[in-house]
Amino acid sequence: MELSSKVIKNNPKSIRAQGGLTMGLSAKTSEKIAFAFLSLSAMTVAGFVVIILAYIIYNGYSAISVEFLTEMPRMRMTQGGIYPAIVGTVLLIIGSIAVALPMGIMAAIYLNEYAGENRTTWLIEMAINNLAGTPSVVFGLFGLALFVKYFGFGPSLLSASLTLSLLIIPVIIRSSQEALITVPKEYRDSSLALGVSKWQTIRHVVLPAAIPGIVTGVILSVGRVAGETAPILLTGAAYFLPRLPDSVYSQFMALPYHLFVLATSGTNITQTRPLQYGTALVLLIIVLGLNIIAVLIRRHYRQKLKI
Repeated sequence: MELSSKVIKNNPKSIRAQGGLTMGLSAKTSEKIAFAFLSLSAMTVAGFVVIILAYIIYNGYSAISVEFLTEMPRMRMTQGGIYPAIVGTVLLIIGSIAVALPMGIMAAIYLNEYAGENRTTWLIEMAINNLAGTPSVVFGLFGLALFVKYFGFGPSLLSASLTLSLLIIPVIIRSSQEALITVPKEYRDSSLALGVSKWQTIRHVVLPAAIPGIVTGVILSVGRVAGETAPILLTGAAYFLPRLPDSVYSQFMALPYHLFVLATSGTNITQTRPLQYGTALVLLIIVLGLNIIAVLIRRHYRQKLKI
């Protein structure tokens, strides 16, 4: 005992080395545990997604046909196709993005590039965060009161598109802000040093560099617009309308509401069950297709920035 204690006292470096080795092993173990936990979580989420997609594809592929995609519904939606619902969904996505995208980007530019850190800016950002967490049915009631009743647009494609644009504006603002923040400050300083105005710097230097992040917000918005039922239920979606809308003031059919009706309010739910899964599969394909287009655009601009 006395000899070992003398050795320890005479070799303090060995004690620190042993302590460092122990701490190193502990850090590596913690890292492995954290990595395993994250991997398990990612695989669990991916597994659920695969199961849901496989289930919908297995039950819905038999309903997919040329007639199902191109014909009007008939026999109180127990027969025929979903062509008006497909067209209505695509028009909703285009209309809402066309309104929300420029407004969201301009708001993000103002908050990130022009507005300083003050109480007003803090209140605006708090309002945006609260809007992002507001239930969609609240937006539907607001759209019903404002666009359908007050402005007199009636139940229409215009009212529904404007309501959905309000729903996705907070998402676009937040994603655009994050994209603008990631643009290095040196880009702005270099442009301003050449005598270029601040707006020209934002337009020609900052925005092109931020487009990949902005497109990410658009991807999220497209998925939300395509899948919302409550807002369009209150502002213009029709229960059964076997024709295409002839103007922005016309009512329309949409895939999420059509699916909801088939699953809950149909005259023969058992008979329409293949149509339900077929409609869900078509909706997923549309969202996936639009997301792929957005991802290709984002990749194009990322590669352009690397050049």
